[in-house]
Amino acid sequence: ASVTIYAVYYIYQAVPIITAYGAKNLCSCVFVAGRNPEAVIAEELGTSLSKLADYQINTTDSSATGTLLGLFSRKAIYRQGLGCTLVNGVDEKTLRDQPFNVAKPIALDQDTIDWPSGNRTSEKIPVNIDTSLLKTAVKNAFTEPGPDSHFRTRALIVVYRDTIIAEKYADGFNASTPLMGWSMTKSLTNAFVGILTGQNKLQLNAPAPVEAWQNDERKNITLNDLMHASSGLDWNEFYGGPSDATSMLFKLADAGGYAATSKSKHAPNTEFYYSSGTTNIISKIIRNAIGDKDYHSFPYRELFHKIGMEHTTIEPDPSGTFVGSSYSYAPARDWARFGLLYLHDGVWRDERILPEGWVTYTSMPAPAALRGEYGAQWWLNHGAEKNTNDRTYPDVPNDSFQCEGFEGQYVFVIPSKELVVVRLGLSQQENFDMNKLVREVIASIK
Repeated sequence: ASVTIYAVYYIYQAVPIITAYGAKNLCSCVFVAGRNPEAVIAEELGTSLSKLADYQINTTDSSATGTLLGLFSRKAIYRQGLGCTLVNGVDEKTLRDQPFNVAKPIALDQDTIDWPSGNRTSEKIPVNIDTSLLKTAVKNAFTEPGPDSHFRTRALIVVYRDTIIAEKYADGFNASTPLMGWSMTKSLTNAFVGILTGQNKLQLNAPAPVEAWQNDERKNITLNDLMHASSGLDWNEFYGGPSDATSMLFKLADAGGYAATSKSKHAPNTEFYYSSGTTNIISKIIRNAIGDKDYHSFPYRELFHKIGMEHTTIEPDPSGTFVGSSYSYAPARDWARFGLLYLHDGVWRDERILPEGWVTYTSMPAPAALRGEYGAQWWLNHGAEKNTNDRTYPDVPNDSFQCEGFEGQYVFVIPSKELVVVRLGLSQQENFDMNKLVREVIASIK
């Protein structure tokens, strides 16, 4: 009897997550990325438990709905300039009536402007590139390993010395198709904190400005601890069923507010634990530091539009705070521009976007990240002592640091090779070998 009760409870908890995940994904893929609904349902939602649900797109009200067994219906709505948001914790009318001061698109034609700020690229490849080896590396990234093991690479860009030396897209995708960043969004959040730090609106080593923490041991958690995922908060980053992470993303209105209710488990800066909840706490701190008048235009005004990321969207939760852990869409070229900003120490065409020293800070682990694999919302490719024998990607230089996201999203920044490598796809088995791709790219540079 107890097994039956647990099974019913689990289904009751899990099914709304399945339908919410499907509705949100479908909504963004269709209305943000401009993709065909049938393709999204077949590919993004055609495996695992997602395929059990029924999905519908409503072009009249720009929404997507997921339903399982006629129950647990969940809806996501699209709003211009904001992307898609699940109807969670507030009714749909309230959500649609929320006032937002969104950024206006820049009135320019990027096709008339040279890369990297624009899209006009040179046909000239540096003479020290072995184009045959490079073409093989690109071909291998798009070659499926077997009938039941899909890489589904959708976009690949290699930028060497600021020049695009390789670029390829899968059928149905192109240079202007925004693709989901998933946890690469955390690295965008890093940039927002950097900009605000440079404006003296945030202080890394001050206690995190979370009001609910001020009367208990959590008052000792600094923004720096949050940035390095070493806050010591009790959190369950699990996506295979009901958990803190799935409740935050798929059931609740205020992601950062929910994560901030987590209790203290360890002293700050003593344990590393990768946490999307931590990033959404940071996202809420960012909102409070900016103020609502300028908040929703801030990422565009202060970052995206300055570096040519004209087709990037970051999406809010129902409370209006950007889901800084997970919800961004950008074409491969925009992700490459973001990588170039960090390759060039936060400077873009002679304008300093990120404060001096920010990229160095980003790419150094906190003492709590004992394995040294995590910097400030970016992954690192070296141990705590930059030991060349302790690398996540053994054939990639140890100065590489990366944005990484679910299902095989990557932006590799490799200063010693003057390289940025972007790979986007739908590797649902998490089986894409990024080490191999970057190794083969590097081998083509003589």
